[in-house]
Amino acid sequence: QVQLVESGGGLVQPGGSLRLSCTTSGFTFSRYAMTWFRQAPGKARELVARITSDGQYAIYTDSVQGRFTASRDNAKNTMYLQIDSAKPEDTAVYYCHNEVLNYWGQGTQVTVSS
Repeated sequence: QVQLVESGGGLVQPGGSLRLSCTTSGFTFSRYAMTWFRQAPGKARELVARITSDGQYAIYTDSVQGRFTASRDNAKNTMYLQIDSAKPEDTAVYYCHNEVLNYWGQGTQVTVSS
């Protein structure tokens, strides 16, 4: 069956870095663009980044542009989100998502706090 499993979340200090992973199975990962979303407490889920199927291009929401980097390894059926210069407003549950097939992971918590 289809699985998307996020990992790598945790507590990071402001200005720090973290790398999230999304490991997938049950579908042909390399065929699809993939996205990262996040949801902060009391707020709607928002798109953070979208990466093309071949990993050549990624787009980001304005608030993370220049600080977050999406990448993927199609041989490992895994995508990543590198978070640098973390800010308290980055605190959220981060989800990976296949928009075409509408698959979601269970999410991983990122907390940015001193």
